[in-house]
Amino acid sequence: MFGQSMRIIGGRPLQKVYTIIALICIVVFLIGTTVYILVSRNSESRYANCRAGQVAGNIGGSFSLVNQDGIIVTNEDIITEPSLIYFGYTYCPDVCPLDSYRNAEAVTILEERGYSVTPIFITFDPQRDTTEVLKKFTSYMHPKMIGLTGSIDQIKNVAKKYRVYFKKQNNEDLENYLVDHTAFTYLVFPKTGFVDFFRRDLNAVQLADKVSCFMN
Repeated sequence: MFGQSMRIIGGRPLQKVYTIIALICIVVFLIGTTVYILVSRNSESRYANCRAGQVAGNIGGSFSLVNQDGIIVTNEDIITEPSLIYFGYTYCPDVCPLDSYRNAEAVTILEERGYSVTPIFITFDPQRDTTEVLKKFTSYMHPKMIGLTGSIDQIKNVAKKYRVYFKKQNNEDLENYLVDHTAFTYLVFPKTGFVDFFRRDLNAVQLADKVSCFMN
């Protein structure tokens, strides 16, 4: 009897158990994949009417930087509502302050319409953009604006995720130099992540109109 029990446990009945478990795992995997695809398609279709064109590939992602108060924060800490992310530097002579002011003005317009949006400024220039400098800059632009800095490697990592280009000029001069960079503003939502990007040719009202479309 004992020998027969051992043969049954080690034979076909046990193989059937393994087969059933494998089939269950496959079914669960297929269901999960289907749900993910349906949710992704639903999200894309929901925003399709708001986008000017198709966004190819993945943009954005997780990061850890230092805010204007010197506190280490992650994307989950600061992106708690729809947010406008802009990459620049405070010593920028024209483009960055103009774009940042435009973004701040758009946030104010959205507030008047009943929408709450956080403006975020990520510096390319951690050498000069200390937390103190960022705090003055962001508080001047908008009371809700968050300034972020970090090591140059951390900033490069975030810039890569958002497909942002930047390159420091005049490397021999440690104090007076410019930084070449792209100038886009990125709309991100909590959990959803990147939603769309906006060029700098939009004025504050136009930007607010674009953002509010995604929030309706």
